[in-house]
Amino acid sequence: MLLKSTSVLSMLLLVAMTGYAKVQKKQKLNIETATVFLKGAELTSRAKIALDKGENEIMLTNVAGNVSSSSLVIRASDGAVVQSAVFQNNYLEEETYSPIAKKLKDSIETEKKNKAEVNVNIAVLTEQIAVLQDNRKVSGYNTGLTVTELAKMLELVSSKMSSYLTAKNKLEVMKVAIDERITKLELQLEEEQEKGYQPGGQLLVKFYSKEAVTSDITISYLVPAAGWMPSYDIMVDDINSPVKLYYKANVFQNSGVDWNNVRLVLSTGNPAEGAEAPSLKPWYLWFIDGRTILTADDIKVLPTTEVSDMVGLAPALYQAQRGRGIGADLRYTKAMVGGTTSEVDRQNSSMDKHTSVDNTGVNTTFEIDLPYTITSDSKEQMVAIKKHLVPATYRYYAAPRKDKDAFLQALITNWENLDLLPGQTNVFYEGTYVGQGYLDMRNVKDTMAISLGRDKKIIVKRERDMKLRSVKYIGSNVKETEGYSITVRNTRKQPINIILMDQLPISNDKDIVVEDRDLPDGEYEETTGYVKWTMSAVENVAKVINFSYTVRYPKGKKVNGL
Repeated sequence: MLLKSTSVLSMLLLVAMTGYAKVQKKQKLNIETATVFLKGAELTSRAKIALDKGENEIMLTNVAGNVSSSSLVIRASDGAVVQSAVFQNNYLEEETYSPIAKKLKDSIETEKKNKAEVNVNIAVLTEQIAVLQDNRKVSGYNTGLTVTELAKMLELVSSKMSSYLTAKNKLEVMKVAIDERITKLELQLEEEQEKGYQPGGQLLVKFYSKEAVTSDITISYLVPAAGWMPSYDIMVDDINSPVKLYYKANVFQNSGVDWNNVRLVLSTGNPAEGAEAPSLKPWYLWFIDGRTILTADDIKVLPTTEVSDMVGLAPALYQAQRGRGIGADLRYTKAMVGGTTSEVDRQNSSMDKHTSVDNTGVNTTFEIDLPYTITSDSKEQMVAIKKHLVPATYRYYAAPRKDKDAFLQALITNWENLDLLPGQTNVFYEGTYVGQGYLDMRNVKDTMAISLGRDKKIIVKRERDMKLRSVKYIGSNVKETEGYSITVRNTRKQPINIILMDQLPISNDKDIVVEDRDLPDGEYEETTGYVKWTMSAVENVAKVINFSYTVRYPKGKKVNGL
């Protein structure tokens, strides 16, 4: 019986030793480079690993979670061969909480401990009060106590009862306050967990080596929960100066591991778009029998005004910025206290010399030679990329039918050399932050017009000219004439150039005719109805443009839009 037990024990030890031989060395990877795309990032890590002769199983830590195995590339030096590699997400409870969630969770546990202590103290006071109440009852019977002794006892009960009741009341108030804090913390924790914190992972790699060596291992892979969004600071001192354009990136990641002191490379590429070229299918035409049934494919290609469709090169960029204008305004207003741009100028300029640009390939890359730390919390971190000093000419633009203000615009040529992407702008003019805009160069041809904001010193007024207004009945038709006057006054001390835009109605019905257009010096576009005047305005001299048009339509009809 003893021999049999010894044999079983030996087998168990052999199994345990065999399992131990296959392990399990553990090695922490050092993330050295993060190449961040518009959507996704490629992480490159390195480590020195001591390999024994034969097979080695190494558990590599400090690896991102939810990584696609197809993106994994492992290189080993000194003749070591990679036999297999498997990603493993780390779902240990303490690893599934973000740093903020961990702090909230700890605070909740602390508050619950405080509440437990308060409950104990309340229970003790409750028992003490009960004892005093029993003594008060006893004192009412014939106990043989003298009047003096009975008075002292009642006084003692009264004073103790008062202090106990006061203490208990304070503890009850304290308990309510603790419950309120716990409720708030739990709500915050729930909100934080809904953000989808990504826990880190591990990588189990099997190596084979003919000899015992120390191998340099390089590992790279793609993580989906990362990206960057371009934005710009645009500064103009005056209309005789060039545009200072600061190219910036808002970098974020939620890969499950912090990127500590990494070399940051920003790429305009987007691996999520795929590399396969599209193929065309036959395009059929058919008659509609009065019923229109849209398939799922039809719905996908319907035109839409959704702003996320406007930013193909930077997915979700514009969508992500909606509703955040107020916060951004406050951020820059605080930075600009004192009404100067010197602080922002210095901060942006200092980064320019640390960035090298490579646009020889399909995508442009910006390599930054300063170490960066990007934490895994999805929070955006601003990274300055490049400063451009851009020659520009300036003009004013106004469309008083829609907005009473005049807007200053900087006109830039050769903008293709700036490697720009669509992005939000923060505009500073004459030393003051004036607001936010949006830079979209996809529909720009030769010259890019960058809006520098409203100029209250250029006064534009559009009014209906009642002298030109008339309604005439001729035969079976009505001829309705409308007239307007636009006045421009320049209160600046130098002359300006300004583009005025207005529009005439367009008819979609052959019975409605727009005619007798009187547009002095205006450039009219037939298909859109837009009218453009290019003019100059000197100091404090009002310039007036009068224009009119007539709409002819059948009697008895009401025209919508007039």
